[in-house]
Amino acid sequence: MYWNEAYKGKPPWDIDYPQPAFQALIQSGELKPGRVLDVGCGRGENSIMLAKNGFDVTGIDIAESAIADANAKAIERHVKVNFIVGDVLRMDRLFAEGEFDTVIDSGLFHVMTDEERPIFARQIHRVLRTGGKYFMLCFSDKEPPGYGPRRVSKAEIEQTFTPFFNIIYIKDATFDSLFGPGSRKAYLLSAVRK
Repeated sequence: MYWNEAYKGKPPWDIDYPQPAFQALIQSGELKPGRVLDVGCGRGENSIMLAKNGFDVTGIDIAESAIADANAKAIERHVKVNFIVGDVLRMDRLFAEGEFDTVIDSGLFHVMTDEERPIFARQIHRVLRTGGKYFMLCFSDKEPPGYGPRRVSKAEIEQTFTPFFNIIYIKDATFDSLFGPGSRKAYLLSAVRK
């Protein structure tokens, strides 16, 4: 499986600390304590940061090796996170409808195919309570072409999520990567479940 292979090494998104965009959402009070689902959580840095800040966190990733590493980190850092191996396109098999107050996505949406995107949006909508928040950080079409995942436009984000969410904003942001802090242009989405 591709994702397990990626985690055998040091993938460029695996920076050993939480993405600053999500830290800023906590500091601003925009990301409020409650039940949070971290989709595509990888080795768990964002999930662990949320748990340290009093959130009840579940992290899901399809890569078994990443989840094993995330569990080890949580134990080492003395935080409780429910990490599970699972497919985000089939979360209806794992979680109850409306189970979470918030869903965060740090770099998952931009690896979805055109066919997977509406399925993904429906799954996020389903696991969120009415009025729940969805925060997404994805590669922006302002990022020059080349290495890395496909770039996403604001129009693509709106087209995918507007049927299920009221979009609060899509603003310019950055991704930290192994290439350096703020090294990749991104969009940060804030949306509320309809």
